[in-house]
Amino acid sequence: MPERDLQRRTFHFASRIIRLCRVLSSSPGISRQLGAQLVRSGTSVGANYEEAKAAHTRREFACKMSLVLREARETHYWLRLISASGLMPPEDLREVVAEADELVAIFTTAVRKAKQPPLG
Repeated sequence: MPERDLQRRTFHFASRIIRLCRVLSSSPGISRQLGAQLVRSGTSVGANYEEAKAAHTRREFACKMSLVLREARETHYWLRLISASGLMPPEDLREVVAEADELVAIFTTAVRKAKQPPLG
């Protein structure tokens, strides 16, 4: 069962991305460049989620959660590109890609709900 605590989950996801990017950065050229893109977006998911939790208004929360979603989608893209281009074996990326899929789905739902007008 996936972890439900998004703070922990996004932190763990960022840790996995960092470990993956260490491998990518050990090779010069494209691998290193894509690793740099991936580490920026992959670590931003959790950092932006922390910011969203500190939002003062529902509108600010929705805006910050949109940033979380954008970074999660970008991370998912880089992971798929790294896999498709053969820079890393797909089986080495399977779990982290699946987690990125789940985070995108979770944050898509969260953004939709946050943008709905409050009941009452």
